[in-house]
Amino acid sequence: MTLSTSFHSDHGHAGGYGTTIDNDPLWGQRALFTRNDYGLEGGGGSAKARPGLIQRHFPDLDLTPDLGSRIGTLTWYRGAATCIGLCALTFLMSPGFENPIYGFAPAALKGKDYEATRAQSIAPLAKGATTGYHMAATKLVAPLADTPERPQIEINAKLAQGGSLMSVLKRSGVGGGDADATVALIGKALALGDIEGGVPVDITLGRRSDKTQPRPLQALAFRARFDLNLQITRGANGELSLKEMPIRIDNTPLRVQGEFGQSLYRAARAAGAPAKAVESFIRSVGTRMPISRMGAGCRFDIIVEQARAETGEVRMGELMYAGITGCSNKMQLVRMTIDGRDEWVDSSGRGERRGSMAMPTPGRISSGFGMRRHPILGYVRMHKGMDIAAPWGTPVYAASDGVVQFAGRASGYGNLIRIAHAGPYGTGYGHLSRITVRPGQRVRRGQLIGAVGNVGLSTGPHLHYELYRNGIPINPRSVAFSVERQLDGGAMAALRSRLGRLMAVPVGAGARPHEDDED
Repeated sequence: MTLSTSFHSDHGHAGGYGTTIDNDPLWGQRALFTRNDYGLEGGGGSAKARPGLIQRHFPDLDLTPDLGSRIGTLTWYRGAATCIGLCALTFLMSPGFENPIYGFAPAALKGKDYEATRAQSIAPLAKGATTGYHMAATKLVAPLADTPERPQIEINAKLAQGGSLMSVLKRSGVGGGDADATVALIGKALALGDIEGGVPVDITLGRRSDKTQPRPLQALAFRARFDLNLQITRGANGELSLKEMPIRIDNTPLRVQGEFGQSLYRAARAAGAPAKAVESFIRSVGTRMPISRMGAGCRFDIIVEQARAETGEVRMGELMYAGITGCSNKMQLVRMTIDGRDEWVDSSGRGERRGSMAMPTPGRISSGFGMRRHPILGYVRMHKGMDIAAPWGTPVYAASDGVVQFAGRASGYGNLIRIAHAGPYGTGYGHLSRITVRPGQRVRRGQLIGAVGNVGLSTGPHLHYELYRNGIPINPRSVAFSVERQLDGGAMAALRSRLGRLMAVPVGAGARPHEDDED
């Protein structure tokens, strides 16, 4: 049996509920896609339920209309009455409020229990919490008559540059008597002035019987020299004693060889040569022949002083040998001490060619001595020196032995150094990026005094080099190199012996595990 029923909505639209009941198995599917009361298409979950008994007999009766629409009509009043009735029914069926529901509340803490709980609880400080603070002392805690001291104190001090060992001991809390005894013991092992600055000193202070007295020195240990450790301890009789602990040193030189490549400096550094040794190599070879003239296939041979301690430290020394092989410009230079000064001598016994002056830095002469138009000021004036173009930071060396007269800022020169040499000569070095000497300091020929920069009235990194005779600027190129030493007799025999020992050093001897330079 199939029953078709049409419903009319309160909005006046004809309902499209094609409802099938009883034995119609497609009733749910047909109701699923019908139009609802608002004219919207039905979707999943929007199908109407089966009509109840009241809807079957009173299809126009709606007990629960929408109270937000058609306000004031009979249908609205019927819905309002239904709502009031349901509320009244709910109120009548409620159990009432005269019988409260009882719960358990613990008694408030008082006295010591409250203080202990408050000290251990987590609460805002504004509410009196003491989170993070220690609990108050109980009766089991007895106050001390005096604060106890540690049995001993271990101090790690450091000897400052130019400082004294005595000042380090007193600064660390060592008493005057122990400090004097310590310095006296160390002075017997070596000269106190030979102790290098920056050396760490381990000091142990013992227990004292009276707080008004300094702690006694219990032990002291430090590295006095590269090859010596010193240790001072206090014996059972209370006397201080010194123990010397020598460190074995391997003095095998470091020998590095390789091809020049596009950059001699980079090639030598990549082969493992220290930076200072490479700089010395370039300077020594450059006094005989410019590096730029070295032909293709040239190889460098560098031998450097090296000391390796059994504790693992490595200390690099001076360049001992500078050689060039593999091309037509072969060269062998050996460092020797002649007449109290170090000098480079080749295998034939010819020493360095010395004049009154030497080139202060390697580079290209970009402007000579004489009248010229100033590149910045724009007018013609006297150029009192010559400009040597070089990369920023290139080392600048003293042209000859002398005394520094001025080192600092000087208007258009930027950073300037002036050196007075023997006789009537003097030199000036301008536009420096760095100054490494001070006024009054005595310098030697070839000593590092600064670095090329671009400070002052300068259009690019270069060195402005001036030469004075009796205070009057002269052309630096006018000074010739005319003095050359030639070894003979015993000096020549000593040269051959030294060269033979150096050539016996195998390549790679004394190689370090990494390329970082050590002190």
